[in-house]
Amino acid sequence: MDRFFEDYLERLHDLHQDIEKAIDGLPPEALDWSPMNDTNSINVLVVHLTGAERYWIGDVAGQDPSDRNRDAEFEAKGLDAAALKHRLASSEAYARQLLAALSVNDLGQERLSPRSSRTFTVSWALLHAMEHTALHVGHIQMTRQWWEQRAQEDTKN
Repeated sequence: MDRFFEDYLERLHDLHQDIEKAIDGLPPEALDWSPMNDTNSINVLVVHLTGAERYWIGDVAGQDPSDRNRDAEFEAKGLDAAALKHRLASSEAYARQLLAALSVNDLGQERLSPRSSRTFTVSWALLHAMEHTALHVGHIQMTRQWWEQRAQEDTKN
């Protein structure tokens, strides 16, 4: 595997570990909790970001269709931390398998996005997947902080 892809997978792994740290020790109700209207629960965020990783890395960069149902990702609930960690591990394993088949010469190639019918370079699709995951890592970390603050306030009252 080219060094670029090894580095990419290392960064993806680090982001996934940040998510695992953020969900460790949370009760199931915390994973389905949303801090306010029009925000997503941790369950939704993890299901959505792994769906997006699969889409941008697989469907777009690798041209490997997944039949992703993006809307269903926002309905996710009832998953425990172990199930979320399994999703992260599966997403990472898929990325590793797909990226092993690519070379740095593929990074500049254009690929068609099945959802938007726009073209993106392989490098753009991979970077977007990473950027999107990193954004939601922050959302997950903040949601945990709000959950913990809420729990502390509940014990004071």
